[in-house]
Amino acid sequence: MSTEAPQLMQSDPKLSGAGRSRGALKRTLNFMRREPSFALGLSLTVLILSIALFPGLYSSVSPTDIDTTAALQPPSAAHWFGTDELGRDIYSRSIHGTRVTLSIVAGAMLISAFFGGLLGVVAGFVGRLTDMVCGRGIDVVLSFPPIILGVVISGVLGPSITNLVLALSIVYIPVFFRIARSGAITETSRTYVEAARSVGLTGRAILFRHILRNVMPLIMLQYMILFPLVLQIQAALGFLGLGVQPPTPDWGAILEEGKDYILFAPWISLFPGLFIMVSALSVTLIGRGLQKRMNR
Repeated sequence: MSTEAPQLMQSDPKLSGAGRSRGALKRTLNFMRREPSFALGLSLTVLILSIALFPGLYSSVSPTDIDTTAALQPPSAAHWFGTDELGRDIYSRSIHGTRVTLSIVAGAMLISAFFGGLLGVVAGFVGRLTDMVCGRGIDVVLSFPPIILGVVISGVLGPSITNLVLALSIVYIPVFFRIARSGAITETSRTYVEAARSVGLTGRAILFRHILRNVMPLIMLQYMILFPLVLQIQAALGFLGLGVQPPTPDWGAILEEGKDYILFAPWISLFPGLFIMVSALSVTLIGRGLQKRMNR
């Protein structure tokens, strides 16, 4: 009996799965101890995500409430981040703007990653005419600086959240296309692809069961690396008035509203700017940590 028990425990898939989970958790904790910057980025990201998901827990004041008698008040116990020209609480607007801003950036990047990644994997795997046609189209988009292309698309479509997401997603599709295409070309040359073909797997099965799965970590890492840059572009478009329109709180829009008062009410632009900086820093630290781990 005593010799069979361990064998039964090892053969139980639930127990083995739990063991793998504990092992993965242990490796993650060890990595966080070796890379304190990654742990810092992860902690900041969790905090920012909690603010985005549950802004009411951090501020009970409505971000659109107007009180002209409290206009342009500096930071105080009543208004931690001060007020704007309409008496709206900057702390509340920054907190509630977290969900709006990050939703736009995350949504735009998901669209870019999906279409750019899928198109790049197909082009890299199929090659020949498909690769050439897709590559030339991507080169045309890449010939424009991201901020200029974003301004043009947003200006043509008009300022709105939907159009801003569309503009950002179009701008960054080529980046995901290139990283996915490069990964697909590398994977296609490996011996397991030849083995899969020799056993009768179709090209579609190889593409989606093997190539795409192996390229996915590269796409996810690129997502983390690009996130801070897209966040800055989104804030810049909001600052130019091409993004979220008043009175909806958005970090870039708040910066635009405070530009006329920067000399005597700098807190209007200071605090949403700090939110942008901390958010970009947290994701950058996570991206660098993941890149180090993948390169080991």
